[in-house]
Amino acid sequence: MIDFKGHRFEQDIILTGVRWYLAYPLSYRNLEEMMAERGVDVDHSSVYRWVQKFTPQLEAAFRKGKKHPVGTSWQMDETYIKVKGQWKYLYRAVDKEGQTIDFLLTAHRDKKAARRFFKKAIGQHGLPEKVTLDKSGANTAALDALKEETGTAIEVRQIKYLNNLVEQDHRAVKRIIRPMLGFKSFGSARRTLRGIELMHRIKKGQMRNPQGLSAAEQCYSLAA
Repeated sequence: MIDFKGHRFEQDIILTGVRWYLAYPLSYRNLEEMMAERGVDVDHSSVYRWVQKFTPQLEAAFRKGKKHPVGTSWQMDETYIKVKGQWKYLYRAVDKEGQTIDFLLTAHRDKKAARRFFKKAIGQHGLPEKVTLDKSGANTAALDALKEETGTAIEVRQIKYLNNLVEQDHRAVKRIIRPMLGFKSFGSARRTLRGIELMHRIKKGQMRNPQGLSAAEQCYSLAA
């Protein structure tokens, strides 16, 4: 259970502000105005602090037994995210049904970064049977190193246009990021992206939901 003690605002208000920011293309000042229209006088900086504090806890709760299993055929690619005016790299992968496998924000785009991403994804979901990549030599080298390390035969495909599914999936995440006008720190970017990816997975039906809860209710249930 997430502890909300010591906060001026009630749990429901905090969770609503966090979810709105992570699920929709809004700025913190947009949220300040929206809250004020609903009779909640909260500064945008407070919403920022809520997002930074509670997002990692919500995403961790999702990973601990709340998510559906994913497929063993992966499509992996990276996209660009601006942090402090500089481009950083968001590694992402989806399965053949479009379900998010995992993600990782890194400062560099190289074999070491790609290997970190694959180890993180494999740690969560086990080894894939097939991985579709772009023509990046770094990504291929990272996967080859992991294949040698684990002694597992993973089919690797590097064919143009086969990664369309993950490239399309990038757009849903970047649509939320656009109004944020860039992240001010790497840590803030990582924490916020964890929440954006969480809301995206919930929308795609990747959370176990035997009670038939709405996307919003699923998010709030992670705090319980």
